[in-house]
Parts: sequence; C-alpha cells; structure tokens
Amino acid sequence: MRSRRVVCSTIIVTLFLAVVCVALPAMAQNALETIKSRGSLLGGVKNDTPPFGFIDSNNQVAGFDVDLVREIAKALGVKVEFVKVTSPTRIPMLVSGNVDLVAASMTITPDREKTIDFSIVYYTGAQTLAVPTNSPITGVKDLDGKIVAVQQGTTLEKNLATLAPGAKILPFRDYTSAWLALRQGRADAFTGSYDIMRGFIKNTPGFKTVGERFSVEPFGIGIRKGETTLRDAVNNSLRDLWTSKKYHELYHKWFEVEPDVPIPMK
Repeated sequence: MRSRRVVCSTIIVTLFLAVVCVALPAMAQNALETIKSRGSLLGGVKNDTPPFGFIDSNNQVAGFDVDLVREIAKALGVKVEFVKVTSPTRIPMLVSGNVDLVAASMTITPDREKTIDFSIVYYTGAQTLAVPTNSPITGVKDLDGKIVAVQQGTTLEKNLATLAPGAKILPFRDYTSAWLALRQGRADAFTGSYDIMRGFIKNTPGFKTVGERFSVEPFGIGIRKGETTLRDAVNNSLRDLWTSKKYHELYHKWFEVEPDVPIPMK
C-alpha cells in the first residue's frame, strides 16, 4: 500500500514538474518575443479621429497613427493587425493583452504612466476650439455659459475645466460624437487637438478653428508596464523613421505641413 502511494506521489510530482517546465518559457516570454513568434503586431488604433485614425472612403482604417504602427511592424519583421480602440478602452485593452501597443492620439501624463509605459514623444499637439464660422466665440475667454463638446475622460476635458470654469462641458465617448454635437447645433464649440480639429473641418464648410492653442499635448505610443524590450524597439523604429525622413513624409501626408518638433534621439 505504501509503495503504491510512493509511486502515485512520484507520478504526480513528475507531471507537475513537466507542466511547470512547459509553462515557464511561455511565462518568461516578453511582449516582443510573443509578437515575433505570432508573426503579427496587434496595434490598437482609433477609427474615429482623423487624421490620426479613421475609416477612409475604401472602408479601411487609415491615418497618421495607423501608418506609424504599420512602419513599426515592418521594422519588427512582422505583419500588422489593427484593433479598434477608443479613449476609454485603449488603456484597458492594452493592460488586458488584447493589443500589443496603442497608438491612439494619447497624451503622456503622470497618471497614465502609473498604469502603462510610453514610447518617446512621436507627436506634439495643442488644444484649440472649433466653432461655426458665424460664431462670436474667438477663444477660451468667450466660453462662459457656452456649451462645449469634448471627448470624455481625456486631458482635453481637464484642460477645459481648468481654463474655462464657466463653460458648460458636454462630454462624449468619442471625438466623432462630439463633432456631431457641434454640427447639429447642440454645442456652441468643440475642443480638441488642433490637427484633429483641422481633420474634421477640412471637408465641412461652415466651421473654423479659433483662438490661440491653449495646451501642449505630447503623444506617446502606449506599451504594457515593464515591457522594456518592446518599448526600446518601438523607440528605435521611431528614431529611424525620423532619420530616414520617412516620418516627415508621413507627417506631411496627413497634416500638410512639415514637422516642427523633432523626435527625441536620446
């Protein structure tokens, strides 16, 4: 009886060790290794924020962020699979492993850095206002009592509350809904990153941007906390894009101007 117990115990221990030995390599695999073994990069991008990420006339996701992720995947030697994210979902989807990285017009902030890591700054934006062309609003100082559409849970909303405490903030889940509120007359103004505002009004007569840009928004690519190997690879890709002038080509393609803030080289 005792010998049977010894044999059974030995078998159980052996099976346990076998399982552990198989599991350990998988557990030890970092994000970059996972991407390369999978053969594809899961890139979280927006579908509603031109010119960073949106659905084009061919029903394909396109934009500045989209092109950058495509170039990063190319540098890693893998294919790219784009996954739709929004401002509220981009960090949860990254942390949960549904995407490998997030390029979604996301401002680097101390609060966000507590949860995720960021690449070097790849774009520096500035917040502004969009209004109807006949609006009396000329800047932030004119927002007292005015309804201002903004994307919920963003630095944009926080900046607006600080700089225009008398404004009536009308938050929306995404940029497109906030833009629609302005177009339908449910808001007096719409605030967001300058180039995103330009992207919305570019082909829509009857709207304009006004006032000085009233914040600095450094965008970074989000990466899961502690994934330094992937972060370093992304940073190297961004620097190579700048050095090769490919970054300038993409920037001009989407913003129609030359970049005025360089990619950090250190």
